[in-house]
Amino acid sequence: MVKLAKRGYTLFISLYVIMHFIVYFIGGEDLSTGLSLLGLTAFLLGYFFLPIKQAGISLLLLIIALIVHLTAGISLIEGVVSGFTVMSGLIALLLIVPTISWVLEEKPYIESVINVAQNLLNTSRKFYFGMMVITQIISYFLLFGSIPMVYSMINNFLSDQKGEAWENYKGTALLRAFSLTTMWVVSIPSFIYAVDALGASLSLSIAQGFVISFAGILLSVLFSHFQERHYGIDLTKGIQEQLAKITEQKKQDTRGNRDALEFGILFVTLFGSIFLLNALWDIRLLMIIPIVIVVWVLLYFIIRKRSSGITENGKVYVTQSIPNKAQQFSILLAAGFLINAVNQSGYGQYLIDGLFYVTDAVPFLNFLWVLPFVVILLGLIGLGPLTVIVLVSGILQGVELPYPPEIVVLGITSGSVISIMLSPLILPSIILSSVNGLSIIKNGLLFNFKYAIAFYFMVQLYLQLFVVFFL
Repeated sequence: MVKLAKRGYTLFISLYVIMHFIVYFIGGEDLSTGLSLLGLTAFLLGYFFLPIKQAGISLLLLIIALIVHLTAGISLIEGVVSGFTVMSGLIALLLIVPTISWVLEEKPYIESVINVAQNLLNTSRKFYFGMMVITQIISYFLLFGSIPMVYSMINNFLSDQKGEAWENYKGTALLRAFSLTTMWVVSIPSFIYAVDALGASLSLSIAQGFVISFAGILLSVLFSHFQERHYGIDLTKGIQEQLAKITEQKKQDTRGNRDALEFGILFVTLFGSIFLLNALWDIRLLMIIPIVIVVWVLLYFIIRKRSSGITENGKVYVTQSIPNKAQQFSILLAAGFLINAVNQSGYGQYLIDGLFYVTDAVPFLNFLWVLPFVVILLGLIGLGPLTVIVLVSGILQGVELPYPPEIVVLGITSGSVISIMLSPLILPSIILSSVNGLSIIKNGLLFNFKYAIAFYFMVQLYLQLFVVFFL
């Protein structure tokens, strides 16, 4: 029964994504209804094989949405028809983005990049900075899968260096680096959804997020210096010992240089194609990115004359990976249903008005001070940054705010950065703890709470100065 339900789920969620593109480019009320029914069917099939623990959040969102419908007197049938189409673009993106990893698995690209950059990473501060930069680059391709991948490579490189000081050094770099990507990386679904939903400029949002992210990296490097002094250990000495061991064997390695150059070309072509199409083609970002990714992956295998790789990876993805995404997709479908109900009922406006009332009542406080905490608090009770940003952005979408959308995007995503670092219930922290053996609380809250406070005030300094000088 479970096996059959998984196959049915894979079929209907795949048809849901295909129908999403058809509806967008062709339109029509009947097709839109068909899209909603496919989403509803996939949503219901997920409960035939999802454990209660995994189904809990989506059920909670569903119950809240039903309560909103009943209390506001909205037609439940109309709510279902329109509500289960809200997340179709984001689900299409989440279904297609992981195919980027098929390309990275073809060659040891990341190892080559690290080997080429070794001479630039010969002190603990430089190595820490390098870990964060590499993690952000890999996150562009693998999302939070970058954490175990980079950790494995760094752990192999520093195989002789053990202890909590080293795990703090590696773990904070990886977790902070990934969390900072949610402010600017174009393939991170939460960032793109916020930009798309709020109508923000992609280029301005990325530029702004990149600058704040880079400042966050420098802030983290500074914190790592004090942390090294706290542990009383010379990390630079350990790194230089490892570098000395592998220098000779890498002297003659020219293939690694070619793989690093090829990786750079792959990064530029994917990133550049998205920007170019966004400038030339007047369609939503959530449509452009999956289309570019599909073409980019297909061209890679065709140019390398490895068409069989598409079939091989496709079979594994359809049979194993898609059913494993059922929890995430179910949460998004339920969140879309809830967002639609909140917007139709007008409750969204009441929520935002309430936040403005609170900020108006407290001197020197405005909406931008409070906005990140909405994301942080929801993250601490177990809602991932994607779910939270979908909910918050979806509600804000129907509300007129006195701030530019790019500033609102930064306020929301800064909350997701802190949420990822501190919450023990969010996947990146859980993944890091599974690979380094430390507790989730230690990897997240204990190692990062001081940095999170400093980062919050750093972002707020930027936001509040913008308000003072430009609004």
